[in-house]
Amino acid sequence: MHNNLQKIALGGGCHWCTEAVFQSLIGVLKVEQGFVASTGNNSTFSEAVIVHFNPEIIPLKSLIEIHLHTHKSTSSHSMRNKYRSAVYVFSEEQNEASKQIIKGFQSQFENQLITEVLPFALFKASRAQIQNYYYSNPQKPFCETFINPKLKVLLSKFSKYTNQERLKHIKNEQFKAEYSE
Repeated sequence: MHNNLQKIALGGGCHWCTEAVFQSLIGVLKVEQGFVASTGNNSTFSEAVIVHFNPEIIPLKSLIEIHLHTHKSTSSHSMRNKYRSAVYVFSEEQNEASKQIIKGFQSQFENQLITEVLPFALFKASRAQIQNYYYSNPQKPFCETFINPKLKVLLSKFSKYTNQERLKHIKNEQFKAEYSE
């Protein structure tokens, strides 16, 4: 049944944020939170997730577009070693497709995208206690401050791919915010 499953690894910001974003999408069957290393200059571990997805439900192009819009994909800030902005690919086919996809989305951004397409080399999972961070503690201040705004981007810009049931707490919060005195 799931013989068409693919995987891609994505890094950009805190892996709690990235994990929550991709756990909130339809067609994503599993998100592994941790640290990814590539090769050469990018062989150090950087916070990232591996996303296992069904491309018939959510295409790679949509995953990358969502990724570009839910982290600072145009910013070369000082934490870039810890938070490398990257799409880590598992095949030459993914490599070519990802480069074309990123190039195609440049026009949606005022500044130059810095997100690189890199070969996946190694993965190290996060400690079990911090995996599934957001959906275990959505009311924690970190989640409300840093993750909820990203999930609101999903609801407003990518609702077609959003798991509405998983995000109903945010929709309710938005409703309250819009109609409060």
